[in-house]
Amino acid sequence: MPSMRRPYFYAILVVLFWATVASAFKISLRFLNFIQLLFWSSLFSAILLFIIVLAQRKMPDLIESYKNFWKNSLISGFLNPFLYYFILFKAYSLLLAQEAQPLNQTWAIILAILSAILLKQPLYPKSIIALCISFFGVLIITTHLEFRNLKFSNPLGVILALGSAFVWSIYWIYNLKDQRDVIVKLLTNFTFGLLFILPVIFLTKNFSIPDLSGILCGIYVGTFEMGITFVLWLKALKLAPVAARITNLIYLVPFFSLIIIGLVLKERIQIWTILGLIFIITGIIIQTK
Repeated sequence: MPSMRRPYFYAILVVLFWATVASAFKISLRFLNFIQLLFWSSLFSAILLFIIVLAQRKMPDLIESYKNFWKNSLISGFLNPFLYYFILFKAYSLLLAQEAQPLNQTWAIILAILSAILLKQPLYPKSIIALCISFFGVLIITTHLEFRNLKFSNPLGVILALGSAFVWSIYWIYNLKDQRDVIVKLLTNFTFGLLFILPVIFLTKNFSIPDLSGILCGIYVGTFEMGITFVLWLKALKLAPVAARITNLIYLVPFFSLIIIGLVLKERIQIWTILGLIFIITGIIIQTK
């Protein structure tokens, strides 16, 4: 494969994988409850990341990470995978996939606001405009265009979906100054995250060995949402002569995701979903540009 095409091949592969995860979440929740899905997907992701670390001969880095950066990993592991996916999977259990997926995408706008508050970064007028545009998109999706009565489709689900975006933004900001190898850092985060997940699954009496369908769901989510996709995405960015051209492909994910939701889950994609998503992504593009 010509070297110029390789980063785009990896990036498009990741976009296609990430576009499937909203449907994968909903299918997985047919066989596992949200706590069980959190445990099994995180476990399989940690196993996969450990194999990658072994293959890349980064064991010395991993040992150093556990020894010298355990406090960072403890906090990061609490935020992601524990808190982030705990909230996100519960949101998916309450909402249609076509609702939960776009609402989770608002993390980019929330990140801009939190960066202004926590990192003292300036919030430019275009950021405020972007925020308003994306917020209007959120309003469209959550009210199903019923603006007059402001009747939300599922208030708890909406709060959780937006809350997951907030948690991811906090996680992102917290990790800005952590210069460890990304794969090693991700593995240590998931290892410490399991320390929070294990008590929850046992205390809530949700631990059980799932059937083959549940196991396969956990493997798929752990691999293509949490695991190998990050490795391929980093590889694409590293190989790309202009990284911005690669990162722009990420905007395709929610639209491809809607197509897969319609085909696989048989959800009838509503006009309010498409309109709301367009407003949300438009706001994000304005902010990032």
